[in-house]
This record gives sequence, structure tokens and C-alpha cells, in this order.
Amino acid sequence: MYIRKLTRQVILDYGKAEVCTKSGMLRGVISDGTYIFRGVRYAQAQRFHMPAPPTPWEGVKEAITYGNACPEVFTCVPHDQYTVPHYFTVQSEDCQFLNIWTQNIEKGVKRPVMVWFHGGGMMTGSGVEHYAYDGEELSKFGDVVVVTLNHRLNVLGFLDLSAYGEEYRYSGNAGMADLVAALAWIKENIEAFGGDPDKVMIFGQSGGGGKVMSMLQSPRAAGLFHRACLQSGGMRPGNDMTKELSGKLAAYVLEYLKIAPEHVRELESVYYDELACAADYAAGRLYGEEGRPVMFGPVKDNDFYFGNPFENGFIRETKAVPVLCGSVFGEFMNNFASPVGIGSKNSWTEKYKKVLLNEEYGEKTEEIINAFQKAYPDKNIADILFMDVEMRRNAAAFAGLRAGFTDAGVYNFQFNLESPFNGGTVSWHNAEIPYVFHNAEYLEASFIPQITPKLQDIMSRAWVNFAENGNPNGCGVPQWTPFGGGKNRTMIFDRECRMGEDHDLELIRLCPSRTVDFSKLMGSKK
Repeated sequence: MYIRKLTRQVILDYGKAEVCTKSGMLRGVISDGTYIFRGVRYAQAQRFHMPAPPTPWEGVKEAITYGNACPEVFTCVPHDQYTVPHYFTVQSEDCQFLNIWTQNIEKGVKRPVMVWFHGGGMMTGSGVEHYAYDGEELSKFGDVVVVTLNHRLNVLGFLDLSAYGEEYRYSGNAGMADLVAALAWIKENIEAFGGDPDKVMIFGQSGGGGKVMSMLQSPRAAGLFHRACLQSGGMRPGNDMTKELSGKLAAYVLEYLKIAPEHVRELESVYYDELACAADYAAGRLYGEEGRPVMFGPVKDNDFYFGNPFENGFIRETKAVPVLCGSVFGEFMNNFASPVGIGSKNSWTEKYKKVLLNEEYGEKTEEIINAFQKAYPDKNIADILFMDVEMRRNAAAFAGLRAGFTDAGVYNFQFNLESPFNGGTVSWHNAEIPYVFHNAEYLEASFIPQITPKLQDIMSRAWVNFAENGNPNGCGVPQWTPFGGGKNRTMIFDRECRMGEDHDLELIRLCPSRTVDFSKLMGSKK
């Protein structure tokens, strides 16, 4: 963790924690028995071009500090800094770095490898941005190799200049190409870090879930990973970045910067701040034309990336990959981010709850209350006001679509644990991450005495089992039945974990989708 009490000397010394990669020797640190390698270069790239392997070096290179994060068009002080503590690091276009936590650096050990794709949409973030992303505890708990990484984002990762020359053929998917390059580096080198190149799991949350989905839909990534996990992201139908839309974005960027198409190479030397302003202009203009937000992201070119599976189907190259997917109870609707009413929801009278629910749902209120109590008999009906419907609906639909495509196994989950702060706060977007990483005991908003240690053991173990076997069951995890057979089978993680079968089907059918004002959730500019 970034700040913690040390009880044993961290070892940084010549001849210790040294590993030979294909490009040269690396030296990391040993922290309480865990080998940690930070800021390991997995690729290098010129702006808008495909990544290339690292340049080999002689001697021993230190891997003891985190590498650069990708520059961001807009870096904000998040609204959720209390519930999701962030760590901001140096930004640079030279950002193809990864971090490794492992219990053994002997070849032949071959432990499962868990590769984390960070959130932040396709616009912001890094592999160390959340305190919860630290991989030491998960590596130690599960005896696995944990990897987090940085890659190109926003206009740097997804500006489609393919119309202006063959050299830019894949510029619209440069950010995804970085992920493929990282997975290729892992396949070539991870055995030296005690990992099994044939048991690589990719997992990610929010935008990271979208990146996992893009790898499932990219033939270039096929064979580089063997299990996939999507958490609160990447499961929404529609809105592919088409070649038409990406072409307009590129044209508007050039127009803003007053660069003629025949001089497109000048874009490679424009200061990033100017490029970011051009990207903002282009996205805003396209928003006005399309009537919806158009964000930089993977371009559906039917070559590198085959688009959203809801509209285009899953690609056959990754059919054998088992999938774990799910969401959390509150997501962005939670009562910390989107408060409703006065005071703590758990102190409201039944009459006041009904008043607020009637204001939101009108004549459907009683029917929704009945469906909610059937789905969650142990929960407060006030929670209906802070319940996510959209992400849950999408996760169930995605699981059903995938289960109908492959018999490799699809496992669906819902994280429903309420935190005691503010008199009771339903689970928020990102709330499950510290439980997956076995870090919940380090975070104020996440920790609940007696409850947290037990639940994080179950969840971390389920994810480790899935990395090992493609199946989350075993070693104390409650029996988790795969999705399918015409049933919405969902593992519900809460104070008491249980399997649900169509438990909330009627509830999500009745509840309308509710919009969130993301401008209020972005916080202030940093």
C-alpha cells in the first residue's frame, strides 16, 4: 500500500529480487516476502503509432518506482475521494509501463497471472490510481502474480487518422494495441516472475471492464489471455465508435489546429495541451451533431476490434474464454454520490420513505416495493432510491448473451454490501475493488469489523480460483452456479453471501432507468 506501517525491512539490494527478461535484467524490491517490480517497460511508441518492444539494455535496470501515467485531457479531484482514495502520479506520453507483485521469481513455479485494467473510461486513470489497486495483498493471499499497467488514453490512444495514410491505420486503436503489447510482454516474460503464461486472467472495472470487452472482441489479443472478468463496465449495448464517427473526430481535430490533411504528421509534434483542447472541441462538436456524448474509445474497424457484442456478436477466436461479470448495488446512484431526502436513510420513518418513493415512482411505487422486498427481504425499502438498475440490467443481459454463445462458463455477481458511514451507505461504483484485491481493511469507507475480513477472503478467493481454473468455486467460496439455462443466476456478495436465481428479474423490469448528472460526479479540476 502507499501508506502503511512497516514491520519488516523492505529489501532493496544488489543481487536481490533480480529477474532476467527478454530485454534485460530488472531489479525490484522485496516487501514482507512479496517481490515487487514497479515501472517495468513493456513497450515504447511514437504518438499515434503502434507500440514496439522495449529496447534491450545492458546491466541491471531498477524497477522500484511507478512509471508514468498517460496525460489526461481533464484531471479532476474526484467526488468520491473518500470512498475511493486516489493516488495521482506523473503524466507523460511515454507511459507503457506495468507493475508486478509475485511470491516467487523462480521459473517453473507457474502461478496464475491476474492482469488488471484500470478504470477512468478510455480517458483517464492509471494502474496505480486507486489505493485499492495495490497488488501486494492479493498476491500474498492467493499466491498469484498480479499485474497492473498504464497505456495510452483519450486522444493519444484513440484518434483515428487512418484516412490520412497507411502509417496511421491503427491509430484509432493505439490504446488497445498497448494492452495487446502488454499481454504479449507478459506471455514472453511472466514465467521469470513465477507466473504461468497459459493461465492469464484479465480483469477490470468501469472503463477497465470496457477494455476487457475490447480484448474479447480483438483477434489480436486471442491466445494472450485465458479468463476474463468485467466489473461494472463494458457490458452496455450500442454506441460503437464507427469509422464514420472516428473520421469526423479526426477531421475536427485537424480543423481546430489549422492543420491541412496533407500535413497530418504535424499532429505528432503538437503540444499535448493544444491537442487536448482540439480533442475537447471535436468531441463537443460531434455531441451537438449526434445529440449524445461521443467519447474517444476503440474504433470498430473489423480488423483490430470487432465492436460491441450486442450488435456484432462475439468473435470466435475468444469463444473458449470463461467470463465472470457483474455490478454493485448502488453504482452512481448510491446515497453518497446522489443523495436524496434529509439525513440518514436508515433513520427515516416509513411514512417519509413512502413520500420520497412516490415522488420518484408514482403509481408504480407499491408494485416496486413488493418486488424489492421479494428480491432483498433483509434490506431497507429506502434503498430503492439508491439502487442502480441500468448497470445491473446490462450485466445480466451480457451474461445471458455470453452464456448463449459459449459453454466455457459465465459467472455473474452483484456486490450489495452496505457501509456504515453516514448512517448507512449503499455500495458505490468501485466498492467491490478493495474486496477483490484483499485491501478493504486499509480503506476507511470500506472497512467493517468482523464483516470485511470474511467477505474479502471469499471474494478474493473466488477471483483467484477463477484465475486458476476458470471457475470461482472452491476453498470456502459458496457454491456459485454458472449463468444460463434460461435463468439469471447471480452470486450476491453481502454480509451473508447467497445465490440468487431470477431474484431481481421482476424488480429491474419494473424500475425505469434513471439518469445521473456526471458533471456533478466529476469533482473539480485539478
